Amino acid sequence: MEDMRYEAPATLDAAVALLSGASAPKVLAGGTDVLVQLHIETIEPDVLVDVKNIPEMRAMAKEADGWRVGAAVPAMEMLENADFCKAWPGIMEGVVLIGSMQVKGRATIAGNVCNGSPAADSTPPMMAAGAIATIIGPKGQRQVPVEDIVIGPGKISLAKGEFIVSFLLPTQAPHSGDCYMRLTPRTEMDIAVVGVGAHLTLDNSGTCIAARVVLGAVAPTPLLVQACADALIGTKIDDAALTKLGEAASAACNPISDKRGTKEYRIKTAAVMARRAVEKALERAKAN
Repeated sequence: MEDMRYEAPATLDAAVALLSGASAPKVLAGGTDVLVQLHIETIEPDVLVDVKNIPEMRAMAKEADGWRVGAAVPAMEMLENADFCKAWPGIMEGVVLIGSMQVKGRATIAGNVCNGSPAADSTPPMMAAGAIATIIGPKGQRQVPVEDIVIGPGKISLAKGEFIVSFLLPTQAPHSGDCYMRLTPRTEMDIAVVGVGAHLTLDNSGTCIAARVVLGAVAPTPLLVQACADALIGTKIDDAALTKLGEAASAACNPISDKRGTKEYRIKTAAVMARRAVEKALERAKAN
């Protein structure tokens, strides 16, 4: 590896200047992916830009239009925020699965998203929640739905010099609930065979009026499946609706076979996991 420079800017503008001025820059937030990639030399940056000293990226607070979570907020800080955990239990079901206790002390949801893994655990529930990323770069700031960030395995849509500053989780309507569930061979420290994020909103009669269902680990990117939502909207989410949901989930899959599961197994179990995640989200929506 050639000589690498380490920088720890204190402002967003300074970070943008460093990233846009380098030939092969890399952002360091938690570092739980980046440091491993450095060690095995899958990346060789000329400058490593540590963003943890930037106040906007370490803040986590409830705002007028929802919760804002800085891109450098560690997973453990999110887990220790009781108000956020109560507001978004489904997101936290994904966050709690990001590595070990030690890893969660460093890892961030921004890093989990930007690593571009189809099997990332925080990305499906963030997408289901309608999370919006604030991205900054040489051309200024822009707002991007999380579902538009991952464009392939290990690939994201951010341009050179751009990085995520924070995520906005919009204020939920009454009678809304979310959930994230995954299927793995082991209960701990494993990667999803199938992951499902779901978010539902009901009207006062218990009819579903909005839904977002996201599948992970069954395609090159996490999938926001409109057909799954269409199976639920306008129904009481009865058995017939859940059956259609499962069929839509399986139909959307385009998985690979690997050591954790065959293509056929993923397609079949996607229907089961989608149903379970929606049933839990429905239970929470009825309680809210």
